[in-house]
Formats: sequence, structure tokens, C-alpha cells
Amino acid sequence: MTLDGVMQAPGGPEEDKSSGFKYGGWSAPYSDEVGGKAMQKQMKPADLLLGRKTFEIFASYWPEHADYWPGINDVTKYVMSKTMKKSDWENTVFLKSLADIKKLKGSKGSDIKVWGSGKLIQLLLKNDLVDELCLKIYPLTLGKGKKLFQEGTIPVTFTLTESLVTPTGVIFANYKRAGKVKTGTVGV
Repeated sequence: MTLDGVMQAPGGPEEDKSSGFKYGGWSAPYSDEVGGKAMQKQMKPADLLLGRKTFEIFASYWPEHADYWPGINDVTKYVMSKTMKKSDWENTVFLKSLADIKKLKGSKGSDIKVWGSGKLIQLLLKNDLVDELCLKIYPLTLGKGKKLFQEGTIPVTFTLTESLVTPTGVIFANYKRAGKVKTGTVGV
């Protein structure tokens, strides 16, 4: 995300032009070897929970480019969608409701990562379903676009567990859920 929280279309100009967004591909100038290695670490195989739009972007690209994300075709892709019911991308499971997500979170199994999926992240934050945040903060502001944190995010605290600053100024920051913010407190 950018310093002002925009997470829309970091990868390319055509990625997500909704609401007239014209800054797609804003992350490209910040690529470097250090950030590339950190991304590879984050891309280790794990089941995914994706919103419909992010899933459609991923499904149109990753099945044919799995050499850049080893294991992407093998992991389970859980997709929150009220309209999609099937996909040709192997290991795809569709979820229709918050109750389905809560059931999945309560089940035993591997960790599940969310990539992109702004509206889905908003739903998870609003319903206290986020255990960890792995943020990549880019040194620019865009002023408009879809943002990571919106109204409805509940007050909770996180503990920094890992961080890295790349030579181009991108901050990789991983936070684990620490607890709820106590009423009447300032700071943590």
C-alpha cells in the first residue's frame, strides 16, 4: 500500500481502473533485489482467501505463470463471491457468506493468506477475523483509490514481529494480533 493507504492496482495500469483510477502499476519503480527476496518469502505456499475481483485477476495470470509463484496452482483458493460458482483453476472453493469464512477460520488446517481483496479485508477487519497483517508500504501518496483501512475497522492492537526496509524505501512490516484496545486508553 502507499503511505496514504491506497492498495488499488499496484501491479499494472490495467489491473483495476474502477472509479476512474489512473495510477495502476505504481509499485513497479520500487522493485529491487531485497524486496524481491522478501516477496518470495511471503509467496511460500499457503492456502489463499481472495475476493472475487482479485481472484479473477489471479486466475487469468497465475495458472500459466506458476514458475514465478511455486505452489500457487496446488494450494486451495477460497473465493468469497455471491456470483461465481465455478472456475477452471484447480483447487478453487467458493464461499458465499461471512459465516462460511468464520467456519473456515475455525477449522483445523494450514494458515490462510489474503492477497489484495480490499473489500474482503474490510469485512475481515470489521468482524475481528484478522490474526496477522503483512504490509508492504511504498514511499508515495496517491490521494485517491481503494484503501486498506476504511470505516468499520474495529480498534485492536498489533505487535510488530518482523520488518525490513528495502533500498528503494519500501517497508515490509509484519504484525501479529495483540488484543483489543481498552476503552479510554490513548496509545498502546
